[in-house]
Amino acid sequence: MEPGNNTGFPEFLLLGFSEDPELQPLIFGLFLSMYLVTVLGNLLIILAAISDSHLHTLMYFFLSNLSYVDICFTTTTLPKMLLFFLELDNFLLTVMAYDRYVAICHPLHYTALMTPQLCGLLVLVCWILSMLHALLHSLMVLRLSFCTNLEIPHFFCELNQVVQLACSDTFLNDLVVYFALVLLVTCPLAGILYSYSKIVSSIRAISSAQGKYKAFSTCASNLSVVSLFYCTGLGVYLSSVATHSSQSTSTASVIYTVVTPMLNPFIFSLRNKDVKRALKSLFRGKT
Repeated sequence: MEPGNNTGFPEFLLLGFSEDPELQPLIFGLFLSMYLVTVLGNLLIILAAISDSHLHTLMYFFLSNLSYVDICFTTTTLPKMLLFFLELDNFLLTVMAYDRYVAICHPLHYTALMTPQLCGLLVLVCWILSMLHALLHSLMVLRLSFCTNLEIPHFFCELNQVVQLACSDTFLNDLVVYFALVLLVTCPLAGILYSYSKIVSSIRAISSAQGKYKAFSTCASNLSVVSLFYCTGLGVYLSSVATHSSQSTSTASVIYTVVTPMLNPFIFSLRNKDVKRALKSLFRGKT
């Protein structure tokens, strides 16, 4: 956050990972490399989905949105924008799980159920809900009082870190955070678990091994990304509650804010023949 000593606003100082001047260039180089890989990888996914007509399907429409959100998520440092893109990631993964559920469990009705209009509406609802969620927390933080000079033991202004430094009562803020956690995280996660449980049941009912492999390969990447996203997010929450160590919380936060968006393009492309073919065509076209 910007300092504001002359305007009555608090000055937030982000301490980052280390104050050691010898380690800071190394940390900067590491984060810069990870950021460039994240942007390049997700950008290639988007370009491949746009340029290859074989990828003009609903699955890759959702994947392109996810890649765009991951680029924005790793680029922004504003708390309300971090909340917005984090929640948008959560909603998009839920929609992608539902898409795979319909494709595998109800293949004959897929085109009738998952129309382009419905998918566009689902993505729009994801954006609107994420925007309202971020706006709600931003307005809740505005009601708090802070001292003039504050140090946040983190590399970005995470909501919980900011609220904990308030001088005024934070009961209402904590209540809203937990209510939003239950409504906007637990419910989508329950939908994801239900979708993949039904998918597993449908795959087990397939008689041929080849049919099982083909069905599983269409959702394996999605399942890997969902596991990585929610496990790291849960790790951040548990580390902050159990240890109260700023170093462990910062390290865990790096996983879901930097590492997860960086790995997503590799997860979706390494075992996906369509994406690999589209990327090869894209590079051949440029050369």
